[in-house]
Amino acid sequence: MVAQQITARGICDSRLLAVMETVPRHRFVSQDELRWAHSDGPLPIGHGQTISQPYIVALMTDLLHLTGEENVLEVGTGCGYHAAVLSQMAMDVHTVEIIAALAEQATKTLADLGYDNIHVHLGDGSNGWLEAAPYDAIIVAAAAPQVPKPLLEQLADGGRMVLPVGSRGVQELEVWRREGAAFSHQANIPVAFVPLRGKYGWN
Repeated sequence: MVAQQITARGICDSRLLAVMETVPRHRFVSQDELRWAHSDGPLPIGHGQTISQPYIVALMTDLLHLTGEENVLEVGTGCGYHAAVLSQMAMDVHTVEIIAALAEQATKTLADLGYDNIHVHLGDGSNGWLEAAPYDAIIVAAAAPQVPKPLLEQLADGGRMVLPVGSRGVQELEVWRREGAAFSHQANIPVAFVPLRGKYGWN
């Protein structure tokens, strides 16, 4: 998976590659999808949600430029796989899931695997998670029609945010950076994510 899908596409951060090799992706998928756990694409996890393609998980994490000292917010816990990857690249991860059954299952899986620096919260992730703000890095694992204002407000000075922005069908993966009160951003690649739910997502 790592050699053929991630390294071959140009990601070369040795620390990230080691994490992608060691986080057990197969533990985050259902028995029905187990044989496809390391395949080059997203997989359904129930409730209309997916576990992202391994390359996209690696790319979004790489774009954050994590050093290991960061406080990270993830919007859209899903099955917990991306949170597990982030937890090995940063100091603390706060991840917010709007679907109670997914939050419950992710909490159990992450605890069973011993990830103790991940904090799963049930709520509307498009509002961020103010209690642990500001965040040095923010990842949004669902497509937003526009960048949610609360997420920009909760981004620390010098922090980076990666999220898909666009229509329900196709989006651009955008990288936002905060410098004081100013924000800059650039598009990376076209992507297709499930819609972001919540106040600043899609109805």
